[in-house]
Amino acid sequence: MANIEYRTLGESGLIVSTIGLGCNNFGRKDTATETQEGTDAVIGAAIDAGVTLFDTADIYGKERGLSETLMGRSLAGKRDKIVLATKFGQDMQGANGPDWGVRGSRRYIRLAVEASLRRLRTDWIDLYQLHVPDPVTPIEETLETLDDLIAEGKIRYIGHSNLSGWQIAEAEFTARLGGHPKFVSAQNEYSLLARDAEREVLPAVNRYGLGFLPYFPLYNGLFTGKFSREGGPSDSRIMMIRKHLLDNAPWDRIERYQAFCDERGVSMLAATFGWLLAQPGLTSVIAGATKPEQIVANAEAATAWTPTAKEAATISAIFEPAA
Repeated sequence: MANIEYRTLGESGLIVSTIGLGCNNFGRKDTATETQEGTDAVIGAAIDAGVTLFDTADIYGKERGLSETLMGRSLAGKRDKIVLATKFGQDMQGANGPDWGVRGSRRYIRLAVEASLRRLRTDWIDLYQLHVPDPVTPIEETLETLDDLIAEGKIRYIGHSNLSGWQIAEAEFTARLGGHPKFVSAQNEYSLLARDAEREVLPAVNRYGLGFLPYFPLYNGLFTGKFSREGGPSDSRIMMIRKHLLDNAPWDRIERYQAFCDERGVSMLAATFGWLLAQPGLTSVIAGATKPEQIVANAEAATAWTPTAKEAATISAIFEPAA
């Protein structure tokens, strides 16, 4: 088993593994985890490897709610071994009842959390996250409702996803002024090729003590080391549905990065995890998997190499975004 490290999520008392399992592949069409058997295999491998953070959302799966449903069955007898995170606030296409496009409201959150609890077959959710900002509902109403759910024991901690820097600050001060529990985590896209979070989101996250959980940290698998200018695994997400990412990738930079890794005898996967985990405020790298060997490889890579400050800066410079 990999010697996985554990960190506190922001300024909370919630401890999570530095490698998390992204559960968006559970129930996804044309994957090994489309089935219950495939989901069971990956979840079992993750728990055996020491991974504790399992991150899903009510919209994940080829049908809304399917990821949560498969996970609920798979986690029977194992629930206490993990930190279970899910999200609300995206279009469930009526699965939680009509929402009229307003999904951060007291009315809707109550429907969403009960539906997730049923699908997940659990009495509580460790980290309940607002998936996207609600442009209609005041953030105070959202926080008040989540406060009530914490008091009732249905959720333990709260986080958010896809908020901008100013929205993170607004949520922080609204919680302070209203005496509500604050968000303890933020999820935004972040990788070597998606660095927009460095402009406002990461400064806000670090200023207010949130734990940062990047999604698409391997840029849909491009930084697993399995791809080249010529292509990659035929059953991979990139080759099947996101070929444009391969075609438009900055291969000169990626090849420079590969040479950097080769010089140090480290895999690109391990170097990428190392760079991510060296970033201030970053708590856990959430990466998806459709096969047991993938989550095992991710867990091993996350503990394989720790860059020096100079090495982390060198990697950053290779992929420095245009001004």
